[in-house]
Amino acid sequence: MSFLTARGVKASLATAALTLLPVSANAATTMLESNDYVGISFWTISMAMVAATVFFLMEAGRMGGKWKTSLTVGALVCFVAAVHYFYMRDVWVTTGASPTVYRYVDWLITVPLQMVEFYFILAAVTVVSAGIFWRLMIGSLVMLVAGYMGEAGLAPAWPAFIVGLLGWGYILYEIFAGEAGRVSAESAPAGVQSAFGTMRLIVTVGWAIYPLGYFLGYLNGTVDDITLNVIYNVADVINKIAFVGVIWAAANAATSAAEAK
Repeated sequence: MSFLTARGVKASLATAALTLLPVSANAATTMLESNDYVGISFWTISMAMVAATVFFLMEAGRMGGKWKTSLTVGALVCFVAAVHYFYMRDVWVTTGASPTVYRYVDWLITVPLQMVEFYFILAAVTVVSAGIFWRLMIGSLVMLVAGYMGEAGLAPAWPAFIVGLLGWGYILYEIFAGEAGRVSAESAPAGVQSAFGTMRLIVTVGWAIYPLGYFLGYLNGTVDDITLNVIYNVADVINKIAFVGVIWAAANAATSAAEAK
């Protein structure tokens, strides 16, 4: 298959995927008010995720080796987020309520996929154990299930917050001091180490926005639903698109270097 044909196939797949996005036929129920900053943020992020999906899926077609898998998963992260953001926008505009269920369904799919990316970028350049995959998966699920139970009122807010922090802490341990961190430092080339370090920084600093929002919204009570949703929305667009963007940059550099030889 020629390069142009492969690109054509990727374009067709991207177009087909986007047809699955929910489209509301009733404009009256989804009309955004000029001062509805939360609704505007939902809509803006929906379209940003759509654009990112198309870009990363198209770029995956020209990447070499195992990088193709990693970038395709990144495109999937953005696509799943886009679908859920369309639904979250509709919930907010029509009811004025926080779309907690849709948000956590989104996170329960996309966050484990993002954690798997640590495994994929290492597997693209060296042999890694499946234990890294499972430990990151378990840590992310503990963090998210606890967070959902606390925000949905299914568990006391403070214990759920603490368990969620423990899950996040377990992830940070694995990517800094655990096997994933050691493999990156000892076996990965400089480009992958740089990407791994940036992804690790996003998980450390970028993800800190979520427990801060939880604390201010559910434990401290100093922010309302409007502010909390804006916080979560901004965090999502940064932590998803920037996260996959780092993988794209590493894949692009590795593919360009391989083609130059």
